[in-house]
Amino acid sequence: MKKIISVILCMVVVLFSLYSCGKEETKKTDGKLNIVATIFPPYDFAKNAGGDFVNVSMLLKPGMESHSYDPTPQDIIKIQECDLFIYTGGESDEWVNDILESGDRKPKKVIAMMDIVDTVAEEIVEGMEKDDDDGDEIEYDEHVWTSPVNASLITRKISETLCELDKKNADFFKKKTSEYCQKLSELDNEFRSVVENAKRKTLVFGDRFPFRYFADEYGLKYYAAFPGCSSETEPSPNTISFLIDKVKQEKIPVVFSIEFSNGKVADTISESTGAKKLTFHSCHNVTQEQFDSNISYLSLMHDNVTALKEALN
Repeated sequence: MKKIISVILCMVVVLFSLYSCGKEETKKTDGKLNIVATIFPPYDFAKNAGGDFVNVSMLLKPGMESHSYDPTPQDIIKIQECDLFIYTGGESDEWVNDILESGDRKPKKVIAMMDIVDTVAEEIVEGMEKDDDDGDEIEYDEHVWTSPVNASLITRKISETLCELDKKNADFFKKKTSEYCQKLSELDNEFRSVVENAKRKTLVFGDRFPFRYFADEYGLKYYAAFPGCSSETEPSPNTISFLIDKVKQEKIPVVFSIEFSNGKVADTISESTGAKKLTFHSCHNVTQEQFDSNISYLSLMHDNVTALKEALN
């Protein structure tokens, strides 16, 4: 199926490249750099690094689950004509390679977030449900931005690229990035303080777990129904039973679900144990209402600080 989708996408790219070759290249009317990001975190990082000298757009529609995203012809044109394109770089972004390798039009600069940080493989921890279609091939966890330390590295790389594209505003980009990374450092310190002063170091997710980088950064142990990029939504009775027993045995006060989840597994665990159900934001996307209100990665992660404190005490 993936091969069929790839072939179709390549055909679309070629057709639109031929079409666009007959058109005059889009002129910039405001002198700003045009940045296209696939999902919310790099969209927000680019806005903070570029400020008033960039136009940033996000391909993933607010409220949409990122793992089900497919680019439209309009999305392909946006990518081809932008100054900077930022994407994650994992298996779910395989379609990007088809766009970048096909046709004559390409973005001036491209950043894959997974190329900037040290990546780790997804893992199956005790009690976790494994996808039926999982083979022996190693799958690397794509959710690199869930660690504020990684978020800072990614933002600095975006800033460096903006400086290359727009040298006259390089000092502005550097200043904006320094200010933003200071806020990320303060966020990092808040998480470390919570963990250092916590009674326990274990999290339970009645959901997927797209927080491997977060857990590794702060030395946390976790149990969850599925790994971060799992396509499964219904865990086996054995998995649910395991998580319920773990919450009871360790007197875990909070069971987490993630945004855009139906929360049914977490509800079941909560009802069976008395643990409080809370949301922990992976920040991969936001609702339309949140997007319209200019919610930020920092604000969502500060909500996570509060939730983490409750879960570990």
